[in-house]
Amino acid sequence: MTTTTIRPRSHETRRGIILLFIGLVLAMLLAALSQTVLSAAMPTMVGELGGVDQMLWVMTAYILASTIMMPIYGKMSDLIGRKGPMIFAIVTFMAGSVVGALAPDMTVLIVARIVQGLGGGGLIILSQAIIADVIPARERGKYMGIIGAVFAVSSVAGPLLGGWLTEEVDWRWTFWLNIPLGLLALTAALTLLHLPKGTTSRPKIDVLGMMTLAGATACLILVASWGGNDFEWTSPVILSLIAATVVLAVLFVLAERRAAEPIMPLGMFHERNFVLATVAGLLIGVAMFGAIGYLPTYLQMTFGQDATTAGILMVPMMGMMLVTSLLSGWLVSRYGRYKWMPIAGALFIVVALVLLGLMTPETPLWRFCIDVGLLGAGLGVNMQILVLIVQNSFPNRIVGTATAANNFFRQIGASLGSAVIGSLFALRLVNIISERLPAGAAAAQVGEVASLTPHSVLELPAAARDIVVHGYNDALTPLLLGMAPLAVAAFILLCFIKEVPLKTTIERDVVHDRVGERQG
Repeated sequence: MTTTTIRPRSHETRRGIILLFIGLVLAMLLAALSQTVLSAAMPTMVGELGGVDQMLWVMTAYILASTIMMPIYGKMSDLIGRKGPMIFAIVTFMAGSVVGALAPDMTVLIVARIVQGLGGGGLIILSQAIIADVIPARERGKYMGIIGAVFAVSSVAGPLLGGWLTEEVDWRWTFWLNIPLGLLALTAALTLLHLPKGTTSRPKIDVLGMMTLAGATACLILVASWGGNDFEWTSPVILSLIAATVVLAVLFVLAERRAAEPIMPLGMFHERNFVLATVAGLLIGVAMFGAIGYLPTYLQMTFGQDATTAGILMVPMMGMMLVTSLLSGWLVSRYGRYKWMPIAGALFIVVALVLLGLMTPETPLWRFCIDVGLLGAGLGVNMQILVLIVQNSFPNRIVGTATAANNFFRQIGASLGSAVIGSLFALRLVNIISERLPAGAAAAQVGEVASLTPHSVLELPAAARDIVVHGYNDALTPLLLGMAPLAVAAFILLCFIKEVPLKTTIERDVVHDRVGERQG
């Protein structure tokens, strides 16, 4: 095996790369908006289709399908090239969007979200891998920074756009919106993707590895989604799913040991930087989604803000993510030093979680804006640089697999964070308010804790309202404070990252066999 250096070709000129990158940004925007644009449309959507009891599945179906597909897209793109899988991902996502826009009931809507997830799982992974195919690691930072900025913008623009479409047009346009964006991304993929072929023309598909990984992932995400919500954590269903997750995970490891082309090569876990960056990303994913997912509700119930104002109060976080993503990417490309960035980002996240965990209903909202801005700064500096560290640790022939594995574990962390924090929050809230409400009139005035809305809280008598407001605060803020140790653990792990110089050329391992000769 020898290593060859691939220098820019005619289609990899600066103009060609910019045009290609615009197409990749559109693909990533598709995936990012699909998560956020539905949040504002959800109540109207499930109400019209008569499926409030199935609302959780609208989001879970997408997360489940996309997470399962991440490593599959990563490995297949390494084996057969990126262009085919990218086109498949865009077309599949658009097909799911059409089905969702035409959905007559909740069952079809959930199926549409599954189809969207089958495509969406590849959009982000392949976009990041394609950038690694044409941009040396030293120059890649500024492009990765723009990727982070895309997610920051979509997290703010998505709910606003979804709310406007739902109120002024129709919620189905949150799905139709994907078609023009998808067509632009598809055109870019067809005309601008001139990438090297995969490592083999006759790939050996790791079917057993794909099946066991998909099964373990599905069971784990169902545990995260159902535990504490649809079923008690100690119920037979949840315990069975946990057992199935463990068994399938063991079978997956055994399958990977014997596979000719493992979907997630165990040898990757011998690379120190990969392990450290991936575990740190998982821990930060737990903290990030555990906090972000419930802060808007906290603002409405504790501070009496309406939904729109609560969204606006989250803008400082997204704004700082945007700024720090772009700035960190530029600094990496300019100076080539990067180790300090995720370390500083983890430290920012620790401080932000501690400050948020010390909030009370009397805390001024400007302090909240500063705290979430600090959280956004930490996330912006951290997330895309971790992907760059992973990509810099491997040759381009397996960069898709490595990128997918890193994103896969981060998504697992995000799912666990959202589910566990949500379950603990709901349990603590019911217990706290039930304990503090005096028997009799006040309890009758409040009614069922699960039925409280921001509007109904404002209409409560002062004594009862004070109990509910402080109950929401005391149910959530200790959990935010409790997530700070996760960020501390990520900080410690990142201190052991070895700063390997970023590559200034694109290197690929070329196997000198007959297949390699034909592809060369």
